[in-house]
Amino acid sequence: MDTRFNMFDNEIAVKFFKRFANAGMVIQQSPLPKSTQELVSLRASQINGCGWCIDMHTKEAAAAGETSVRLNLVAAWRESTVFTEAEQAALALAEEGTRLADAHQGVSDETWAQVRKHYDDDQIAALISLVALINAANRLAVIVHQKGVLTSPACSPRSTTDSPTEAGPAQDHPIPGRARACPSVGASPRYGSPWPTPSGWRTRRRRPRSASLVRPISCSCRAGSDCLSRSLWT
Repeated sequence: MDTRFNMFDNEIAVKFFKRFANAGMVIQQSPLPKSTQELVSLRASQINGCGWCIDMHTKEAAAAGETSVRLNLVAAWRESTVFTEAEQAALALAEEGTRLADAHQGVSDETWAQVRKHYDDDQIAALISLVALINAANRLAVIVHQKGVLTSPACSPRSTTDSPTEAGPAQDHPIPGRARACPSVGASPRYGSPWPTPSGWRTRRRRPRSASLVRPISCSCRAGSDCLSRSLWT
């Protein structure tokens, strides 16, 4: 299956992704546990059949220390014993919030009561925003047939201990907080943008004027001119 439309080569789409990434950073910096963010993003992506997002969030979660057992059981969380009650409440909200067309009442009162029980107002606001954002990301990718599997020999994500000299010239990455994968496979916006930030991207401020809004990500991708994401901040 070939990608039917290159969203990263369109000025309107690129402008949208930049603002989409800003929204994602709000969630990423919220008090909602990062592990819960990844579980919710993964479950919604599974329901929507977004290969790109499933691949990304599985790798993101694993890089953050999530176990393979829990990742393998996300789709069957109700039948497992490896998730906390709080995580189960978040996963239930993710499922019901994603499958709105399948239930006349949307999110059930029972699920909402569990969410209120385990999360404070700020966490709930972030959780609702995340469900909305990941569903939008899934649709962006699925509609254009964005290919999954974020791997490429041309890409070598920089670890947080690498220096610019060792990794090569730093390039601004358009999406704060996204996957540990090669942007050349399809630029990746993180935690909100169609594609949430890899642990391997180094954050730094661009200018005082925009620092409060966005913290661009630097990448050490060696894909050269083939890296589509490098054009998004130029």
